[in-house]
Amino acid sequence: MPSTFCFPRSRRFGAAGLLLCSGLSVACSGASDAANAATDASALPTADTATLSAKTVAIGGFTFDSARMVPWQSSVTVPGRLMLDPSALETIGSITEGRITHVLVRVGDRVQAGQVLVLIHSHEIMDARGALAAATAKVAAAEAERDLANSAADRAIRLLEAKAMSKAEVERAEVGRRVAVATYQQASAERDRALAMIDHLVGTGNVPAIADDHDVLIRTPIGGIVTSRDAQPGTVVLPGSPLVSVGNPDRLQLQLHLSAEAAAGVQVGATVRFALTESPATKMTASVTRVAPTVDTVTRTIEVIAVPKSAGRSGRAESFVQAEISGTGGAPALVVPSSAVQALEGDTVVIVADQRGEGLHIEAVRVRTGRRAGDRTEILSGVSPGRRVIAGSAAIAKAELIKRRSPDGE
Repeated sequence: MPSTFCFPRSRRFGAAGLLLCSGLSVACSGASDAANAATDASALPTADTATLSAKTVAIGGFTFDSARMVPWQSSVTVPGRLMLDPSALETIGSITEGRITHVLVRVGDRVQAGQVLVLIHSHEIMDARGALAAATAKVAAAEAERDLANSAADRAIRLLEAKAMSKAEVERAEVGRRVAVATYQQASAERDRALAMIDHLVGTGNVPAIADDHDVLIRTPIGGIVTSRDAQPGTVVLPGSPLVSVGNPDRLQLQLHLSAEAAAGVQVGATVRFALTESPATKMTASVTRVAPTVDTVTRTIEVIAVPKSAGRSGRAESFVQAEISGTGGAPALVVPSSAVQALEGDTVVIVADQRGEGLHIEAVRVRTGRRAGDRTEILSGVSPGRRVIAGSAAIAKAELIKRRSPDGE
């Protein structure tokens, strides 16, 4: 009997339990699905886009470029130095034999064209002054003889007209005039030669107060900076002995030494990007003007000369630089400015930009990069040619995207 009564009750409670369990299962399943949906939603990738206001764009100071297909140019980075252009460097030598009495400049001094640099005590200047005095006296005598001959010839002509002198005497007077004129011209030429010699030995312009009549004045023909000084007081020099070198500091050239392999693709006209070692952030450009045809016997390298394109000063002579020289163009490649390539939480991205009124819509596009040369990076995939990218202040644009990734937007 107990079993008879218990069985139906058990079945009744069992059905109710089944219903209860079924309800609980449905409820739990719904809660689990909702939780899974929330988890899946949070796992979805966040779109790295943002719309910047006109004020933000102005503050960011963005600059733009575009992805473009260009012939790829390999490049090599080498150290180099700035040097004075040899065509703007003047080595001033002695123009006489004598003893140096004064040297008026030092290395690094700025000088003007015509300025006296060195004084040399020489007998040549005294000989020249004596020759000038003699030539001046001869000119005075010849001038007097010429004037007398002119008067005699004119008087002979008047007497001939008055039939008071023969024609032969008039002809002799005319010859005397011509000889006197020729003698005067010869004396004048000798005087001019003596003046030219003094001008050669002394020059024109200011004369230092310490100079005397025995000194030959050595002047610089160009303005610039004294780069070297071989002259020393008390030294006896011969004509042609080097005394001082002066160069134009505004005419510089870049000297590089490349291996034969690196120089193989370098041609005249190639672009060189360089920066002074003490100012690596300031980039300048130059153009190759000469590639040495032979290998240097000492360094076993090839000399490459480039002329800076900068309108202002590129630096000082003998400054060291770090230079990047591009070779000839190869196969076309899709490139963007290297500054446009950014690292965003483990991904390599390029931030593209589209104008939205006065504002800007930006998006971080994941890319795959290839070669890099100077300020250019090859893009293998991710963006298409012509796409507008942020090149300058790209880090600021990246920061805006990271800020929008955070839950609180900060």
